[in-house]
Amino acid sequence: MKLTKLKPFIYFLSVVLLIISYSLTTSARQEEPIPGADRPELYLDQLQGKNVGIVANQTSILTQSNNKHVVDFLLEKGIKVKKVFVPEHGFRGQADAGEKVDNTVDSKTGLPIISLYGNNKKPKPEQIADLDILVFDLQDVGVRFYTYISTMHYLMEAAGEQGKKVIIFDRPNPNGDYIAGPVLKKGFESFVGMHHIPVVHGLTVGELAQMINGEKWLKGGLKVDLEVIPVAQWTHSTVYNLPVKPSPNLPNELSIRLYPSTCFFEGTIVSLGRGTHFPFQVYGYPDPKFGDFTFTPVSIDGMSKNPPHQDKKCYGIDLRGETLSHEFTLKYLLDAYHKSGKEQAFFNNFFNTLAGTDELKKMIMAGKTESEITASWQEELKKYEILRAKYLLYN
Repeated sequence: MKLTKLKPFIYFLSVVLLIISYSLTTSARQEEPIPGADRPELYLDQLQGKNVGIVANQTSILTQSNNKHVVDFLLEKGIKVKKVFVPEHGFRGQADAGEKVDNTVDSKTGLPIISLYGNNKKPKPEQIADLDILVFDLQDVGVRFYTYISTMHYLMEAAGEQGKKVIIFDRPNPNGDYIAGPVLKKGFESFVGMHHIPVVHGLTVGELAQMINGEKWLKGGLKVDLEVIPVAQWTHSTVYNLPVKPSPNLPNELSIRLYPSTCFFEGTIVSLGRGTHFPFQVYGYPDPKFGDFTFTPVSIDGMSKNPPHQDKKCYGIDLRGETLSHEFTLKYLLDAYHKSGKEQAFFNNFFNTLAGTDELKKMIMAGKTESEITASWQEELKKYEILRAKYLLYN
C-alpha cells in the first residue's frame, strides 16, 4: 500500500490514541484522593469572619492547587488566621526527632508560630482565648508512636476545655490498609502512645479524632465540638503516595511502610539508619556479626544532628529491596536481638514505652517466635477492630 493511502489511517489512529491517552489521564486524575484541605467548599463559609488558629506544618498543602500551603490559601481567601501551632519537627519540618522547637514568627506571613512540642504540648488557655475555631491539618502515617496524633489529642482537649470548635482537615493514611501490633496497656501512656490502640491503628486522623471524642478519652471524659472535613475518592485500600515527606526521617514511601516495624530499634542498641539518607530502611550495629551491609551514620542538618553510633561503621541489613506491600513484622527486631547475644542489654528504657506494653520485651527475651508473639495480641486486635468499625468514614 502506498504511503499516501496510509496517511489518513495513520492520522485517524493517532487521534484515537490521543483520545484514549487523555481519557486515561483524566480518569486517573479524577480518582486521585482529595484531602480535606482541598475541599474548601466544605469549610470556607464557616471560617469566614472567625478568628482561626491552625495546627500545620510542611505537609499542610492543597494538592489540587499546585501544593499551595493551607495557611497561604486561607489568608488569600480572607480567613482571619491569627496563629499557627506546630508539632514535632516544626513549621517547615526541619527539626530533628525530639529536638526543641521554639516559638517564632513566620517570615512569609508574619503570623506567630507557637510550638506544641517540648514543654508546651497542649495549647495554654491564653494561647487560644482569642480564637473561635481551631483547625488541624497534618499528614499522619497511621502509627501509634508518630506524635502528630498526640498533638491532635491535646489540641482537642484544650479546645474542649475552652469551648472552642475543632475542625480536622482529614488526609489519607498511607498505612491505613491494615491493623497490627500490640494494643497499648494501661500504665504505659506517653506522648508516643496516648491511646489504647495498636501500633498500626488503621485510622485517618479524622477517624481517630472521632474515636477519641466518642470514647471520651479526653481528660475528665470531656467532649469537644468536632467536625471532620473528609477525604474524597479514597478508601482504606487505596494506595496513596504522599506529595511531601511527613517528617525529616521518613523520606519516601518505603520508609513509611517500614516505619511501624523498624521504629522499634529506637528502643534498642541498634541503628535504624538515622544519620543516613535512607533512615528506617536499614538496621545495623558496629559489629560485623550483624550483617554484610555497611553504613556509617553522620550528622545531617535537617535530618539527624546526633544519630546513634555517629561516625562508626555499622554492619547490618539493607531493607531497600522490600516492596510497598510490606506490613508490620517483628522479624528484623528478632534477627538483630538474636545476633547481638546481649539479652537485657539489647534494650533501652524507651523500648516498653514504644511498645506500649512490657509483654513484648518479655516474650522476646523468653525466646518466643514471631508467630507466638503476634498470636498473643490477636484477641485485643479483634476487640479493637469492633471499636474501629464505629468510627470509620471510608469504605
